[in-house]
Amino acid sequence: MSRKTLNIGLFGFGCVGFGLYEVLQKTPGLKANIKNICVKNPDKKREIGSENFTFNADDLLNNPEINVIVELIDDADAAFEITKRALKSGKAVVSANKKMVAEHFGELLQLQRENNVPLLYEAACCASMPIIRNLEEYYDNDLLDSIQGIVNGSTNYILTKTSRDNISYDEALKQAQDAGYAESNPILDTGGFDAKYKLLILLAHSFGYIAKPDDLLNIGINNLGGVELKYAREKGLKIKLVAQAFKQNDGTVGAFVLPKFVSPEDRLYNVDDVFNGVVTKTSFADEQFFVGRGAGAHPTASAVLSDISALTYDYRYEYKKISRGESVSLSDNLDLTIFLRHEKKDAELLKAYFSDVTESWQNHESGYITGNISFGNLKKLSSDDTTVKSVVLFDVNRN
Repeated sequence: MSRKTLNIGLFGFGCVGFGLYEVLQKTPGLKANIKNICVKNPDKKREIGSENFTFNADDLLNNPEINVIVELIDDADAAFEITKRALKSGKAVVSANKKMVAEHFGELLQLQRENNVPLLYEAACCASMPIIRNLEEYYDNDLLDSIQGIVNGSTNYILTKTSRDNISYDEALKQAQDAGYAESNPILDTGGFDAKYKLLILLAHSFGYIAKPDDLLNIGINNLGGVELKYAREKGLKIKLVAQAFKQNDGTVGAFVLPKFVSPEDRLYNVDDVFNGVVTKTSFADEQFFVGRGAGAHPTASAVLSDISALTYDYRYEYKKISRGESVSLSDNLDLTIFLRHEKKDAELLKAYFSDVTESWQNHESGYITGNISFGNLKKLSSDDTTVKSVVLFDVNRN
């Protein structure tokens, strides 16, 4: 199959944008070149000459010679407007913006179909790991049972520091910020929102269900404290922030993001630092494991480059699971076994959420409860901001 030539209009020229520019300069066989770059700040000093840049989006979106828009900006709302205009004008789009894709998935799918142009976003999920394309192609005809993984490199770095270096959550967060892995306001990562956006995308490609952000429960690691970290160390466990989706026996799908205790036998146990790891399980092939760098300019640029390369062969997502029109729904009919750390004064109030308490402990300040809880009660518990608490998952008791 012959490759088509791509003339790229690039939005954004940060670390990933510059990395992509460098790689394209060194790979002429790819038949892709950057025609123009749109940036916001005219006063910023850049690594290449000013003749490569414009400050007007129309110079890219209205240029008939540009047939691909690569969008690498932080602002999800602005990214959506760029992507929408590009698709409507018949230009293919490559994006790394998981928030934009997750929040507008249904509309973006419709725009691709109406204008017969592809939108690729491998870099939006797990940076260097080709998980979306595998879900699209390899798992299409297999009976996918579940997908779970560490999909946020920043939180994994923090949790690695707490377990490996035996330091507090606050100190680990500071080290992540100093290393550039976490923002000064890190709640998008530590609150589990970034992982939820990625799970929304994975959910569409794995089970054909298009969810909205408010549909999924996400509990992050931002409330982790010394009690649960000490508990994990004493039991030989690690705490990981895990996004997961799985089929129930009735055909419904359970999906959420929660901190989870993982044992040495778990494939995710040794996924440390800024690495991501995803485990898929199927009825026939059992478990398969993907691991790769989940943060940083070069891993993200490599995924963007892979999408650009795929476009030279006219590749597009077929969304077969969605197109089949099978009725898939999210289920709240789940039972989970959790660890709940609480303040001493709230012990009896919080025990009422549990259907079965297997262990409870407290000192003069705080304590913990372990036991079984319904998913509905967990959602009520997480939305109650009158108590200070932290939740870590042991297991899901699937129905």
